[in-house]
Amino acid sequence: MSQKSLPTVAGTRTVEELEDLAFELRSKLLHLCGTYEGAVHIGGDLSSADIFTVLYHYGLHVDPTDIANPDRDRFVLSKGHAAVCMYIAMAMRGFFPYEEIVETYGQLDSAYGMHPCKVQLPGVECSTGSLGHGLPLAVGMAMSAKGRGESHRVFCLLGDGETGEGSVWEAAMSAYSNNLGNLIAFVDRNRQLMTSFAEERVAFEPYPDKWAAFGWNVVNIDGHDMGQLVHALDSLPAVDSDRPTVVICETVKGKGIDFMERNLAWHAGSLGAEDLKRAMEALEASREKESV
Repeated sequence: MSQKSLPTVAGTRTVEELEDLAFELRSKLLHLCGTYEGAVHIGGDLSSADIFTVLYHYGLHVDPTDIANPDRDRFVLSKGHAAVCMYIAMAMRGFFPYEEIVETYGQLDSAYGMHPCKVQLPGVECSTGSLGHGLPLAVGMAMSAKGRGESHRVFCLLGDGETGEGSVWEAAMSAYSNNLGNLIAFVDRNRQLMTSFAEERVAFEPYPDKWAAFGWNVVNIDGHDMGQLVHALDSLPAVDSDRPTVVICETVKGKGIDFMERNLAWHAGSLGAEDLKRAMEALEASREKESV
């Protein structure tokens, strides 16, 4: 057991506070994209921003000052190309300064690469980026925790595109076969791949039925509705239950920036000064529209 209990942070934020944090995360993301000379995976970062917010500021029992605490929840970013969004969410939670990300992102030997590296950045549980690998890693971590009688959860965020990989379904079958009720998968269901819309390449539908057929507890929500995200976390089965849970989050790639939403050109990109100004204005307008 740990020598120091985890702080009571998870589950203490209101929906309104979380919405404000999600807006701040998107603002910081746009700022970084506007200062970095290379491309950032901005589309998928924006679609998953609300999920990262609710996990790091509500759902995950973690302590930025005690990252090795054995009682901490584990988080695996299977869609590793959304690392920037994760870095910013972690910075906002207190793991490290946001300014450090902006100053060093993508540079040689930076802790903040295009994909996360646990060797370079303490607090990251797994090095990821090769799609389809995150859920198998999370299954192994959940099996280990269950075998040791530990009470933490293992969370994994996948993109829907990577669920076309066979390794995902092997892991899904293994999770159910081993009664991993401590495993929670979130799917960023933005229905876009890098160069096409998802259903143009892979027949995902009926998507929830596929997970249910593999024995998982399936929750379908609007991945941009903070109230629904909070409710999904509040309603998770007990850690010692015998079925893994998948939360399928219907999202919009490029969410919040009108000229990026569902636009295949914005899977990845950079923002010049004028584009950044336009994007920030769009984000402000989107926030005002949703608050009406």
